Amino acid sequence: MIYGISLSTSGNSSTCSAAGNEVDHVFIKPGARNVGLQAMYIVGKAAGLTAISGIVIRVRNYTTASSAGSNITPSKKDPGMQAATATVNTSPAVGTPGLTHLTFGCGAAGPGGWVAPNPDSIIYAQGSGANSTDALSASGTASLNFEWSGEIVE
Repeated sequence: MIYGISLSTSGNSSTCSAAGNEVDHVFIKPGARNVGLQAMYIVGKAAGLTAISGIVIRVRNYTTASSAGSNITPSKKDPGMQAATATVNTSPAVGTPGLTHLTFGCGAAGPGGWVAPNPDSIIYAQGSGANSTDALSASGTASLNFEWSGEIVE
């Protein structure tokens, strides 16, 4: 079952106000079933920059799940599917870091993203576990705006 994830109200996310530091934008915590990140898309929204810069997204599993933040209700791609069991929140309190699975990015004013090239490349978190999969941003330029969306699979 495939579900879309994005901010509840379209709007900017931003890299840290201190260049080089990470910001955790979304965590995906499994419910009763395994949950996997299948795709994530980002687009930088900077205008008139005088320096070339980029936004990096790091996808990391946390051994102790991140928590809190603002809830996102995963949207069913097929209206006949059941609701997702995963919890998805923005701006979480960061958990205990584990393995970084993936790094991708985009230019400060351009598109980017990642899609699993095959089913074995999906980044999973164990169902009913105490873990989460998080997406964090970083940039050498402070406070770059971007938008993101993604797909999860249960």
